[in-house]
Parts: sequence; C-alpha cells; structure tokens
Amino acid sequence: MINTIAENLKYYRELNHLSQVALAKETGILQTTISAYENGTNVPNIQNCITLADFYGVTLDELVGRDLK
Repeated sequence: MINTIAENLKYYRELNHLSQVALAKETGILQTTISAYENGTNVPNIQNCITLADFYGVTLDELVGRDLK
C-alpha cells in the first residue's frame, strides 16, 4: 500500500507521541500548516519536508512515502 504524504506526516507525528501543537513548537512550523498538511489540503514545501525529515530522523523518501522498488 502506498501512503500519501498526508498519511505519512500524521503517522510520524503520532509515532513520536506528539500533538500538532507540540510538533509546531519543536519545528517552528505553524500548527495550522501542519494540520493542512495532514488533511491533504496543502503539500509541504521542500524546506518544511527537510525540517520534518531531520526532526524525525528519516529520509525525505521515507517521509513522503516514495518507494524506489
């Protein structure tokens, strides 16, 4: 199953036991922006993808659900 970026962002946030507010405080990305990403109404720009991938300790491919297989 291929996950969407929105699903992956929510997955990694919940995996780390964070609320959207806590993630916003940790990353400097607005909570409303995080919500829009997770709802699929907005797609994160590359800088926010890098910020989130670095924060979670995952690759950009993992963060966005890109499978090279």
